[in-house]
Amino acid sequence: MDFGFSDEDDEFRAEARAWLAAHANPATSRRTWERTLGRAGWIGIGWPESGYGNRTATLTQQVAWAEEYARSPAPPRSGHIGENLLAPTLLVHGTEEQKSRFLPPIAAGEELWCQGYSEPGAGSDLAGVRTVAVREGEGYRISGQKIWTSLAHEADWCFVLARTDPDSRRHHGLGFLLVPMDQPGRIEVRPIRQMTGTSDFNEVFFDGAHARAEHVVGGEGQGWRVAMSLLGFERGVSTLSQQIGFAEELAGIIRTAVRNGAVRDPVVRSRLVRQWAELRTMRRHALRTLGGSADPGAPSVAKLLWAGWHQRLGELAMQVRGAAATVGPTDWSPSVPYELDADQHLFLFSRADTIYGGSDQVQRTIIAERVLGLPREPKGAV
Repeated sequence: MDFGFSDEDDEFRAEARAWLAAHANPATSRRTWERTLGRAGWIGIGWPESGYGNRTATLTQQVAWAEEYARSPAPPRSGHIGENLLAPTLLVHGTEEQKSRFLPPIAAGEELWCQGYSEPGAGSDLAGVRTVAVREGEGYRISGQKIWTSLAHEADWCFVLARTDPDSRRHHGLGFLLVPMDQPGRIEVRPIRQMTGTSDFNEVFFDGAHARAEHVVGGEGQGWRVAMSLLGFERGVSTLSQQIGFAEELAGIIRTAVRNGAVRDPVVRSRLVRQWAELRTMRRHALRTLGGSADPGAPSVAKLLWAGWHQRLGELAMQVRGAAATVGPTDWSPSVPYELDADQHLFLFSRADTIYGGSDQVQRTIIAERVLGLPREPKGAV
């Protein structure tokens, strides 16, 4: 598809090919790759405004870019939290000073972000956050703990939902603060090791971390409104590119089933067809709701659809492999972390799909309350 951009894109393509050829392990150089994308203006094409070093694109062009990127051998993105969550939030709720300060570095791939929402006692029930931000001079002193924080070990900044009014309850008295992560002795990041042996999530401890007063988005006490607005940006074009990856995983499992004869089992064959049909349904749902804002239940429906589907795909991968699925790709040693092949990683990692990003129970509650109009779930005194 012709994006209608300049001939300089050809130079970017050549640079991207050279970069990929030069980096045998892209995962270790994702920040470099973000800067490569930023120099070409490919970060922030979905923002409604340009002028921050980004180019803008129509919704159709955004879909084409996201899907082609997913099909390419390009490295995984590490700047999506800043690009797709914080930036749209700042464009709606931020001051001109905040937009001028933070959007250009995001568009350039120079500053990476993480999300400080969930806590040990406030995961599914986000309004129960206990992290506090006390006004001190020209800023705030933050104390508390966040958990399941993706990319915290790489991030330069964190947007933190904290209680600015110590006497407040639930969704009242919260602030949405932009906090620099480079504060030795005040911010500690501890990786959380998962079943896969990797550490994609982290615990983050704030012990008197500092945030400037002008880095409170939406004003003091308006954190809940800003935080909920941000969650509305979590799903959209990225869902379609996610489905490209799902289709590739399913295709690999089908190839394995054909190769080892598992496809002759009518139960396996039925499950393979069902996974394929459900993936097509998810794509149709994503296309139908793309760009829409009038359906409050669409994001929750999408999460319910893909999380359960992906989890069942991991189980199917193990069924197709049979006993061979229990054997790792390398010999096990107590002195070396165990390794997993792609199917084993899919099976173990997908166990969390129905929990992170809002558990299935939370998504069903949202649909019940906001779409079906059922009585609200009691959550204690407000």
